[in-house]
Amino acid sequence: MTATISTTNIAPKKIRVIGVPLDLGQSRRGVDMGPSAVRVAGLEARLEALGHEVEDGGNVAVAIPEQKKEGDTHAKYLKEITATCTKHAELIVKTLEAGKIPLSLGGDHSMAAGTVAGVAEFYRRHNQRVGLIWIDAHTDINTPETSPSGNVHGMPLAAIMGFGPAELQNIFDFSPKVHPENCVLVGVRDIDALKKKMSAAPASASSPCATSTNAVCVL
Repeated sequence: MTATISTTNIAPKKIRVIGVPLDLGQSRRGVDMGPSAVRVAGLEARLEALGHEVEDGGNVAVAIPEQKKEGDTHAKYLKEITATCTKHAELIVKTLEAGKIPLSLGGDHSMAAGTVAGVAEFYRRHNQRVGLIWIDAHTDINTPETSPSGNVHGMPLAAIMGFGPAELQNIFDFSPKVHPENCVLVGVRDIDALKKKMSAAPASASSPCATSTNAVCVL
């Protein structure tokens, strides 16, 4: 049986699609084709069918790994990833300033550092903070010191919360983008011992989230 979802109560929005074909954050190639695949699948038409006004902002330029050196083996391609995330963050700010909702298509997980940096910077200019709901099987709170692979796609949430790597966490020259107590992890199934030290105990019926200012709520 196919469920029918009513869209009559969805308020029309102005949406700008931003492609981030970033695949420098992990060692398996192919995720750079994500933005194209989602577009070809009819994203814009489906959003417009819901009544939204959609603009495609194109893709953020990304370095080609075959033309670059990976650099520090504890944080591979960090320079290039930071450059891409900075450009992405700037586009996010401009999109929000234009009164539009940014919809970013990736790309490996490292792109999230740019997405959240842009949103956080926009609201920082309005003296506001943002919260974050992180839906993933992994916490992505590794740092160059704790990462077993050196792949930066396992580090974006650490950068967002101010744990490093420094280049990625300091986009727009401030950190953290989201304070740990304002971050919720949903669907996590793989937290290694080092990451557990940075996370709160699982939620309970009486206390759905941790109250410590140094803790992350895990659901």
